Amino acid sequence: MPRRNQFTLLNFRGIPIGVDWSWFLVLFLVIWLLSGYYRDLLGSPQDSLEPYALAVVSAIAFFASILLHEIGHAITAMRNKIGTSQITLWMFGGIAALQRDPQSPGVEFRIAAAGPAVTLLLALAAIGAGAAIEGGAFWEGAVFDENASISAPVAVLVWIANINAAILVFNLLPAFPLDGGRIVRAIAWKLTGDHERATTFAARLGQGFAFVFIAIGVMLIFLGEVFSGIWLALIGWMLGSSARATVVRSELNRRLGNLSVADVMDSEPVAIPFDTTVDRALDEYFLRYRWPWFPVVDAAQRFLGLLNRGTADSVPETSRTSQTVSELLDADRESGPGDQVVSSDESIESLLGNVELRRLGGLAAVDGEGRLIGVITLEQVGRALRKAVGPADPGAGEDPRPPT
Repeated sequence: MPRRNQFTLLNFRGIPIGVDWSWFLVLFLVIWLLSGYYRDLLGSPQDSLEPYALAVVSAIAFFASILLHEIGHAITAMRNKIGTSQITLWMFGGIAALQRDPQSPGVEFRIAAAGPAVTLLLALAAIGAGAAIEGGAFWEGAVFDENASISAPVAVLVWIANINAAILVFNLLPAFPLDGGRIVRAIAWKLTGDHERATTFAARLGQGFAFVFIAIGVMLIFLGEVFSGIWLALIGWMLGSSARATVVRSELNRRLGNLSVADVMDSEPVAIPFDTTVDRALDEYFLRYRWPWFPVVDAAQRFLGLLNRGTADSVPETSRTSQTVSELLDADRESGPGDQVVSSDESIESLLGNVELRRLGGLAAVDGEGRLIGVITLEQVGRALRKAVGPADPGAGEDPRPPT
């Protein structure tokens, strides 16, 4: 699965929405296949541009449907106090990258079910609009009647309804990491009270479905349906890879046990007071410790944000003695201060998929009042993982956190 957006299209409530390079390939294939579908359905002549126009509209509607599906996940996660780092469209659909895993089966269920709920509403809306415009012709087109007499707009609504129905059915398959698999995990988690057992169970189901998809794909190839067979086999391979990775991660989480951020963080972090001038910050912090960023705190030690060396260096020398570091934070926030912190009582496991930890190399650890009480680095998390999976490596390298 893609890790980062290759091309950012827009932002929704601070969430970058973009596409992976593979999306362009699928966009081309969808338009190419649909142009032939509409030409045959409507009986258009070979030189008509109408089938291509309808194919473009349908392709846009298809990816808009996937995007709205992922936004449904993101909004529900937001309402449950879980941020979304990015939404990416790629060759197999869309991914809403949550900043952390849900902490209860109820939250897991709500977030997983939100996407299919949006898809169901889109399918019903297309069905309602098509039936209202051309009731009989719409239903004939919906069941792929080759003799259906249907107008171009209703033909598009038929395709939108059918594709959203297909997306809904596919996503509700109990195959982790599909939404259906996540719903199964939430139910198993609720019944057993054990998140890791529930995850392993759902992932094993995902592996089973992956084998089925690959087997059907191979069979289709031998039957002459080469494109469909290859596509289904690729989906199976993707599901199997994700499910296997989930099983490995679940075992790792079990070994980590109840290890929390507070257990491995630097509990005496170096922080820059908010009213420090840029000149002092460069001399007394960046030049002295040579760390690429420092947390900035207010008078009550509440975390305000991270200040990067590059941002401080960009201030003109004539302004460095009068400008304070707090004035630089807004310009320095790629993701916002909430993405740069972690609660000290959070588990180490919750950081394994943290995008900002990988990007920054570390996060500020705060208490329940938002006061800075530590810094946890990627190296410290890695050390905890190495200790969980085997004996510590004495040559692992030094901790890159700021000296105290």
